[in-house]
Amino acid sequence: MLGRVASRVSLRSRERKLELFLSELRPGPETSVVDVGVTDASFGSGSTDNFFEALYPWPAQVTAVGHTELDHFAAAFPAVTAVQADGRNLPFADEQFDVGFSNAVVEHVAGGREGQGQFVHELCRVAKRVFVTTPNRFFPLEVHTLVPFAHWLPPSPRARVLRGRGFDDVLDPLGPRELAALFPYSVRVINRGMTLIAVGPR
Repeated sequence: MLGRVASRVSLRSRERKLELFLSELRPGPETSVVDVGVTDASFGSGSTDNFFEALYPWPAQVTAVGHTELDHFAAAFPAVTAVQADGRNLPFADEQFDVGFSNAVVEHVAGGREGQGQFVHELCRVAKRVFVTTPNRFFPLEVHTLVPFAHWLPPSPRARVLRGRGFDDVLDPLGPRELAALFPYSVRVINRGMTLIAVGPR
């Protein structure tokens, strides 16, 4: 029951992010987009992974980057160009894309703030404009596990609590100022309570 509720909340949150993306960046059928941080999965049946590729109006203009093999992703989204790469070292030219998109990935990048900064700088390098989202560190519910306040613990006890809930990924949450500080230029950070969205350059 809790899982179904969480899935519905997650889907609505992602739909609202896409609405904001379309409103803020106003892409069209010729706009090239790179989405950094996809998973090797489809969309639906309770999963909201890769919602951007599933719901974006022009998937043929999207290049999706994931750090693992993307065989299942490619089968699920044949119109999208799939690339396996580290988000901190993207195999693209400067400003190759009109828009860079990344949803709830930066908090999982290893290497602390330095690693997160490398990830964000690479996205800003390859895209003329960017749209980056992350859970808000100051929101009391840890959104991956639905455990209240777990993400407020110091790193070691936080990792133990999250592993006990089946969450083994890196989690280094960000607040509004911390998110803005990762960028090489000024961005506008939109605070939606549970979620932060950085849009830039400002």
